[in-house]
Amino acid sequence: MVCGTKLRIYKTIFTRIQPNSLFLIALKNKKHFDIIICGGGAAGLLLAHGLIQNNAFDHLSIALIEKEQKNQNDRTWCFWEEGKGKWDHLVSSRWDNAIFQSQQYNANFSLAPYQYKMIEGINFYNHLYPLLEKAPNLELIQAEITEVNASDKYGEVSTHEATYTGDKVFSSIPKEEYKQQQKFPVLQQHFIGWFVKTEAPIFDQDTMVFMDFDLDQKNNTRFMYVLPFSPTEALVEYTLFSKDLVKDEEYEAEITQYLNQRKAGKVSVTATEKGSIPMTAYNFDQHNSAHLMHIGTAGGWTKASTGFTFQKSQEKINALIEFLKKEKALDQFPQRNKFNFYDMLFLDVLAKYNGEGSELFSRMFQRNTPQRIFQFLDEKTSYRQEVLLMSSFPIGRFVKALFKRVFSL
Repeated sequence: MVCGTKLRIYKTIFTRIQPNSLFLIALKNKKHFDIIICGGGAAGLLLAHGLIQNNAFDHLSIALIEKEQKNQNDRTWCFWEEGKGKWDHLVSSRWDNAIFQSQQYNANFSLAPYQYKMIEGINFYNHLYPLLEKAPNLELIQAEITEVNASDKYGEVSTHEATYTGDKVFSSIPKEEYKQQQKFPVLQQHFIGWFVKTEAPIFDQDTMVFMDFDLDQKNNTRFMYVLPFSPTEALVEYTLFSKDLVKDEEYEAEITQYLNQRKAGKVSVTATEKGSIPMTAYNFDQHNSAHLMHIGTAGGWTKASTGFTFQKSQEKINALIEFLKKEKALDQFPQRNKFNFYDMLFLDVLAKYNGEGSELFSRMFQRNTPQRIFQFLDEKTSYRQEVLLMSSFPIGRFVKALFKRVFSL
């Protein structure tokens, strides 16, 4: 559920040196910055925007290093939100109702007081990058990062053409260690999505399909995810929560079959998206230090049990901005809480019984209101609500997972 690069020669994306501006000339030529942000995806842009919007950081020099020009609609971000949100002006579609479907349980429900919202990547980039371009203390650098390290004095970022140091470095480049370790299972949320236009009006544009498990599970957790834009237009995405990827042809064949079963008629594919998001309780914080912090998916900001990232990243950035005002070491920023433990147990069970994901999610939706589920996934529930929700699942399997974790810690 989404809702991702090319080698390029180093250059500054935007040159903003104005006549008689000694500050900007000095900024352009320097190799050391107060803050360096590695990566211009959602987390990097949210952090850069948060910094330039807060006067407390006006005196700091900031660099954002990204290897690609963000001039294509390379992804979408989706999230649920209560009421009006900070990025509503960029939301291209929203839904008030949702469907959950499986062989065990079907439900068509209202999301109120939430709305499910979608932001297209290109709209986000077109809004954020011009704002960053105008910031007098921020340098946009187009380069491929080859290495990110930290010493006890500063962080260091290497590209093919230059090396930069920063008092504080924030990196959205994932460390690969989580793939080799054995302590925590690593599933992938992998998918291919088609933006389609159908001959027949088969979609309800007011109702999104959150999860449709009514298809062959093939010993994995597999479902369709549908975001309709009109009766004949939608994003139809075939998604798996599993250890291994499958061939592109398999995703595409399942989408074709899904549309044929609904008598879509002639189908035109106007755009596609593809991705793979790690789902793991691995502690990414251990790679942080006094001068280096990993952010976004690389920092474990993706919700481990669902793969949602955008809204959680915004909440993390809000907290991080306030933390930075205290001028503490970056590895003192609090990251983990009780919900990381819940995610760990859920993924332990889902990894061991991967073919039964449909049953696990069915029990959750059948025995809880959607509002409680979304509150839980937003990490805003009380202990009582959490007990009620966790009791929806097969208790024996979760108790075994709990004991295994307790005695291995």
